[in-house]
Amino acid sequence: MVRRKIGRLIRGCALLLAGSGLAVCAFASAASNESEEGGVARSSASYSPYAGETFPRNVYWGDTHVHSSWSVDAGNMGNLRIGPNEAFRFARGETLTAHNGQKLRLKRPLDFLLLSDHAAYLGVLPRLDAGDALARSTEAGERWYQLRQKGEMLAVFLEFADSFLRGVDIIANERLERAVWQDVIENAERHNEPGLFTAFIGYEWTSSAKGENLHRNVVFRDGPDKTGQLPPFSALDSFDPEDLWRHLDHYETITGGRVLAIPHNSNLSAGQMFSVETRDGRPIDRAYAEMRSRFEPIVEATQYKGDSETHPQLSPNDEFADYETWDTNIGGSVTPPEKLPGGYVRSALERGLDLEAQTGANPFKFGLIGSSDSHSGFAAAEEDNFWGKFSEAEASATRWKDPFWPEGSGNEIEYLEWKMAASGYAAIWAKENTREALFDAMARRETYATTGPRMVVRFFGGWSFEAGDEARPDLASTGYSGGVPMGGDLPPMPEGESPTFLASVLKDPEGANLDRIQIVKGWRTEDGILVEQVYDVALSDGRKIGRKGRARKRVGSTVDVETATYRNSIGAAALATVWRDPDFDPAERAFYYVRALEIPKPRWTAYDSSFFDVEMPKEVPMTVQDRAYSSPIWYTP
Repeated sequence: MVRRKIGRLIRGCALLLAGSGLAVCAFASAASNESEEGGVARSSASYSPYAGETFPRNVYWGDTHVHSSWSVDAGNMGNLRIGPNEAFRFARGETLTAHNGQKLRLKRPLDFLLLSDHAAYLGVLPRLDAGDALARSTEAGERWYQLRQKGEMLAVFLEFADSFLRGVDIIANERLERAVWQDVIENAERHNEPGLFTAFIGYEWTSSAKGENLHRNVVFRDGPDKTGQLPPFSALDSFDPEDLWRHLDHYETITGGRVLAIPHNSNLSAGQMFSVETRDGRPIDRAYAEMRSRFEPIVEATQYKGDSETHPQLSPNDEFADYETWDTNIGGSVTPPEKLPGGYVRSALERGLDLEAQTGANPFKFGLIGSSDSHSGFAAAEEDNFWGKFSEAEASATRWKDPFWPEGSGNEIEYLEWKMAASGYAAIWAKENTREALFDAMARRETYATTGPRMVVRFFGGWSFEAGDEARPDLASTGYSGGVPMGGDLPPMPEGESPTFLASVLKDPEGANLDRIQIVKGWRTEDGILVEQVYDVALSDGRKIGRKGRARKRVGSTVDVETATYRNSIGAAALATVWRDPDFDPAERAFYYVRALEIPKPRWTAYDSSFFDVEMPKEVPMTVQDRAYSSPIWYTP
């Protein structure tokens, strides 16, 4: 009897290992420890089902894109005193005072933060304001010092912008750059508490030639012993992302460390962020694709300056595509329709399938996160707690109609503040809250984006999930043992099977109920056509999914715009399902990701309107359906 039990356990372990590559079984040595005293088998295997777990059970929330007064644009646009220390303290839950005199605090602290101040002229302004001799030791540094002493911030901003767009470092002070970088590292070290709060070391590389946003946030896995060996690489060194990747490769080579870059605001890149050509016009080849996917495993899909998941012109059959849409590049010029595919995540994922078929490597095989891009130092991405991108746009009765750029910069018409989105946050599945664990999760793409709410999203793909698996009490264990998590690749296909997906979403416990779970699929047909389709897979309130995989009936709305309130009397607290792709073709490359929608609730403009008792034009949206985007799961023939 004992031998039969051991045989079943070993066979079960083998199946588990084959299905996940993650599970650990302790049955191999069990036979030598068995006896039948009292009819009970003794074994080295633990009674605890969790003792050998290797998969992550914790989701951590944070922001990988916050600027302080140390960024030269932030420091010239109202942020005079919210520096790195204040930004970290705010993210950790402290109450601070904004420049408008009001107190503010997050509803819930974050678990991690990357203070991504711009590498170009990093930390120059605070040193100038303090009269630092090193910062004033060049002609331009002294000129900026004198201008700021007279309060002429716009003059400094325009001089910075001109030099930046020309790629000319007018200060050119390497000693200053290295000194400031050591300060950046020390600031992060001061707030980094492994297990409690992760303060990443990093910066933003800000390439904006011709108004095409190619910005990346650079995140290090490492501490000061490695990150201190090289100063940041800025757009003043090069506008070309390939040069950035070469610099990151050089860093890893000489230090043995790890680093990655996170593209953001592809929606403002005039189609250049996910172009099928390199910056100098060469078609993307395998070497380029492999280098890019190595250093850019995730992309920021949503933030203050609009949402980058998709565009209504790219996804005309997707009624939820027009979410916080911006139609310009970062310079204010409208993006031509033919260039839109290079600016959005969904289209880029489709292009990646095509490039992989042509070159053998996929440059756009990335996971998704959200972050804020706050320049006020406040990582606030909630509709009822939005403090504007720049400090000049902190909560007030008039900010909604103020220009995004300061008067005199030439962009007032294109960028009114009400177009800003209160978005977003990064969610990371990891085993612990440390730089190493969070970085490794980003590298393997086990991440997802939200536009602010803290929904808990699980998404697994495999070949054998069955109806009812979504109701198992330990859904995560079922998902990892039977498939791969978000960010992964489906294992080889069993003959005659179609892929199955296990999706589960829990509402933000202090937020709105859920409307629905959708799975977005993109694929490349055998003749090279790129196709996308959205499937509704789980709905609230008893609504039905139609024959074409869509439910056209809306969830409804409980929003009272006048009082900026809503009720959770509709929607669901949790939704989960197992879904099998009804249109699967084993010869076609494909990707799948989850999009989860909340019920409607008041937008930040409605909170402004109610709090300050102001009336806004009808063009200003007053409601929003916040959402989450999982990282994709890929199928390769």
